[in-house]
Amino acid sequence: MSTPNKDIEKVEVRVKWDPSPHGAAANDLDIIAATYPADEPYGAPAYLVHFDSRSPDGTITLNRDSRTGQGFGFDEVMTIELNRLAERYGRVVVGVAIQQRDGHKTFGAIGSTAMEIGEGYTVLAENDFSDVAWATAAVVGEFTRDGSGLWGFRSTVRGYDGDPDSFAAAMGSRAAEG
Repeated sequence: MSTPNKDIEKVEVRVKWDPSPHGAAANDLDIIAATYPADEPYGAPAYLVHFDSRSPDGTITLNRDSRTGQGFGFDEVMTIELNRLAERYGRVVVGVAIQQRDGHKTFGAIGSTAMEIGEGYTVLAENDFSDVAWATAAVVGEFTRDGSGLWGFRSTVRGYDGDPDSFAAAMGSRAAEG
């Protein structure tokens, strides 16, 4: 599902997955948000927010972090307060990466993956990563600020095969949009 809504103010990005089978290495998925300057929206990100971090101004916060997928409901939750982001930022790209420390893992190898982006009770996007089962990471959405200062959203799921560091560096580039 995608929405052409504008004037998005505050969203939650939520991800869930099944724990790995008993005795197997843990499945660890991480939400990553990359914030880009308005004058260079496809350059290097101004900053990244992921596990163990938050944005310098407190507008992007990882509220829940799981390294195993155990628990009820969504395992990872990130809040993005677009209405509070400084005007110098014009683009926020959100992705999900699978930690690769215990060997090559893809979305297809992890049970019951799901992602949801919502504003209040409105679901802006949801996906189960089945279209990118081969991937180790995926861009799941993009927020852009227009000339009048309103934020819009584009739902997209673009797969990537590589480690989380290289994904974070490439996730907002024009090459990653292909």
